[in-house]
Amino acid sequence: MQVEGKPRWIRAKIPSGPLYNRVRHVLRSKGLSTVCEEALCPNVADCWGCGTATIMLLGDVCTRSCRFCAVKAGNPMGFVDKTEPERVAMAVSELGLDYVVLTSVCRDDLQDGGAGIFADAVKAIKRTRPKARVEALIPDFRGDRKAIEIVVHSKPDVIGHNLETVKRLTPVIRDRRANYHLSLNVLKTIKELDNSIYTKSSLMLGLGESEQEIMEAMVGLRSVGVDILTLGQYLRPTKRHAPVVEYVRPETFDRLRDVALSLGFKGVASAPLVRSSYMAAELFQKVLAGDSYGG
Repeated sequence: MQVEGKPRWIRAKIPSGPLYNRVRHVLRSKGLSTVCEEALCPNVADCWGCGTATIMLLGDVCTRSCRFCAVKAGNPMGFVDKTEPERVAMAVSELGLDYVVLTSVCRDDLQDGGAGIFADAVKAIKRTRPKARVEALIPDFRGDRKAIEIVVHSKPDVIGHNLETVKRLTPVIRDRRANYHLSLNVLKTIKELDNSIYTKSSLMLGLGESEQEIMEAMVGLRSVGVDILTLGQYLRPTKRHAPVVEYVRPETFDRLRDVALSLGFKGVASAPLVRSSYMAAELFQKVLAGDSYGG
């Protein structure tokens, strides 16, 4: 059942300003998509206004259809633009970014799930802007260890994969090809392949999960070595998507942040409008400083 009316603490800014317009212009000029726009992210004004963006690789059509996501679903018919990694690197250089988040649609139509494009984009950014940090937010690649290895060997600084929701709600909220334990295994495999790479995951709250289920998910993420966790409020993109069951109060997010830190996460961002890549650079810098950080 959809709860009525957004509470006062859910207030997204209207996108505007010179930096916002510059990011928009550069990304459009390079023919790039962003998850900020495609997924209707409420933080686009904050992030673009600070000169950052999460670049979405492999086009804007996803082969999966999750009930929480506004990205359009369909069949890209195996199309891959091999020039995309270089265009990403050009945009990063033109914007002078020191921290870049790369993500993608799911591409079950590709043998490697798109892992090769991820790796090429990471390498292109590192060549063009050697001091830039790169965070790769990857799909599950159907659990294919070779595909995960391709991304790991390109040496991003952080690799994220989102658990999205608790075990009970995974079959209801995520596409039928997604799997709770598969996602945990993806994160475990990254650490097995290269323990020096930081791993990251995210949970949406307000879909009807209990706090006990949230705890179980957090414990599961720590059991596979996840370093960084983000917790945010699910917001229904359209009436076709899953309804919001609860608007979780800010003080609950604060309490869950403290619980997550006590479980051993090195960095936690927990607030209603937090998303997996929101303030990613700031969170990572705090983690690198060596103190457990919760924001």
